[in-house]
Amino acid sequence: MSDTKAAEECIRNAETLDAETDKILLELFDIGAVKFGNFTLKSGVQSPIYIDLRVIVSFPELLKSIAEKMYALVTKNGVKFDNICGVPYTALPVATVMSLLHKKPMVMRRKEVKKYGTKKIIEGIFKSGETCLIIEDLITSGMSVMETTGPLNDVGLKTTDVVVLVDREQGGAQNLKMRGITPHAVLKISSMLKCLLKHKRVDMELVERVVSFLQANQVVIKPEAEEKKSGKQTTKRGLSYAVRVDKCRNPAARKLMKIMAEKKTNLCFSADISDKKRLLEVVEAVGPHICMLKTHIDTLEGFDMDFAKKLRELADKYNFIIFEDRKYADIGNTVVLQYSKGIHRPVEWADIVNCHPLPGPGIVEGLKKDGGPAGRGLVLIAEMSSKGNLATGAYTDASVKMATDYPDFVMGFISMRKLCDDPGMIHMTPGVKLVSGTDGLGQQYRTPDLVLGEKLSDVIIVGRGIYKAENPGESALAYKKAGWNAYEKSL
Repeated sequence: MSDTKAAEECIRNAETLDAETDKILLELFDIGAVKFGNFTLKSGVQSPIYIDLRVIVSFPELLKSIAEKMYALVTKNGVKFDNICGVPYTALPVATVMSLLHKKPMVMRRKEVKKYGTKKIIEGIFKSGETCLIIEDLITSGMSVMETTGPLNDVGLKTTDVVVLVDREQGGAQNLKMRGITPHAVLKISSMLKCLLKHKRVDMELVERVVSFLQANQVVIKPEAEEKKSGKQTTKRGLSYAVRVDKCRNPAARKLMKIMAEKKTNLCFSADISDKKRLLEVVEAVGPHICMLKTHIDTLEGFDMDFAKKLRELADKYNFIIFEDRKYADIGNTVVLQYSKGIHRPVEWADIVNCHPLPGPGIVEGLKKDGGPAGRGLVLIAEMSSKGNLATGAYTDASVKMATDYPDFVMGFISMRKLCDDPGMIHMTPGVKLVSGTDGLGQQYRTPDLVLGEKLSDVIIVGRGIYKAENPGESALAYKKAGWNAYEKSL
């Protein structure tokens, strides 16, 4: 179905808002709580619509109207409850107003448990067995609601319903229903578009963009037996490699994604071999089964540009790209020289290189100076597979932010899992073997099923599992099949 027909069908099937809800939506639009344009979401995805409901705290009458509308909806739908809990933090003011106006007891969930005082995660007075209504401002995947129902259930409160101001219609409602939670939404994106189109706040072209975005960015979190046991959620990947080709803004990323789709492989071979002849022999054997060759060229004995030319010939012959695992980590001016000058000059023969984000954006700009015009790509080392590494938490978050600032050059991450929902970013995970374990030197091995099926990474990087095998070609084929099977099951 074309974008135009999909948008027309969306408007035709959308609910028509009543006068009161219509007024609330127009006020939200006028104060900038609902915006259209090009926005980078927390996940890193570029969205044509942005909803920021935090601003409603500055408009008391609107806040009151929203709280009343949400309360009226659950009353109309016959929802019975003893107390309420707002999902922190944006929904807390709405829950507070609702509690005051209707004299309903309120409890609060802490995002972090304090190390002093009562150390409670749920604050307030309640009885085990009571039913708590969840109040939320916005649902996309429904994950924030799930993160609230868990602690409430742990202290004995039942959670059967959630009332939300806006449902982005990206799968959140379905994800909650699968967990026995009934969502009640005052506004849905489709009904909002219909109303705003009627009032000439948006045009049909913009509606087409939003509908196309929503259809391409559905989030499905299916409960599995293990999930129910551990309390964790398993998210399915939303788009195939083939669909993601055109969503990549970096040419090297597009090339890699296309190769993966056409060759049906997500296997990167890490060629940690110091002998030139042996390296070429192994690459010749594994070439048909890989999408990417990863080199540590500074460990190779007797490197020259003639050898680099031979690698490029093999890459062209077997249709894979070359990734020089250089791990740049210096200031911009220095990495310009390391990348383009000296003995190795990776910019001349490697499709992609990687770097540590530690020096800041200057390192990306330095590598981009020569790499950008050459059509090369850069991968940021956001996480590592070795035990005790420091690439965690805020460092990883900052790496994702840096990538979103340079989407035409940064094409993805070295990571242990999917870090962002931008379909143009490729996640590559090292330390993969068919059987999990360690090597005694801190390397922790993960299986293809874990990396691709549960962690939703895109590429598995395998070294010793292939080049130390008796038959590297057969071993590469086994990893190719295991990786592709895990990928297909994750769709």
